[in-house]
Order: sequence, then C-alpha cells, then structure tokens
Amino acid sequence: MQSDLDIRVIIQLHELLMAGRAGNSECLSQRLGISVRSVYNYVTFMKNELNAPIIYNTQTKCYHYDRDCELRFSG
Repeated sequence: MQSDLDIRVIIQLHELLMAGRAGNSECLSQRLGISVRSVYNYVTFMKNELNAPIIYNTQTKCYHYDRDCELRFSG
C-alpha cells in the first residue's frame, strides 16, 4: 500500500484537515480525486505511520484532527 501513496495527496489531506474542511470519506474522495477506498488508506497511513491525530466525528460526519498537528517533510 505505501508504494501507491502520493505525498501530494497527503499534503492536500493535511491542509483540508487543518482548515476544518475535510468532510467525510465521500467528500474527501471528490476533493482529492481518489477513490473512497484510497481515502481510508491515506487516513490509516497518516494515523499509523505519521502519528496524525485524525478522528472521525460521527455527529458531524467529518474527519478532523483531535489536537494540533504539524507534519514535516524533508528531502
């Protein structure tokens, strides 16, 4: 799965989460131009590998960060 991930999508997802505009999986799928299954893969990767504090609020039906989150990428 990791080899199929695109850093540009991770950055876009992070920016949407930071702005509070992520929405649910279907919204993210449309905004990011990826499948709903891929949304789940990216969220899982970010949570497990990048320790991103992403949660899904069942009341608002939106993904968001549970606390402040700063992702740094160096090359």
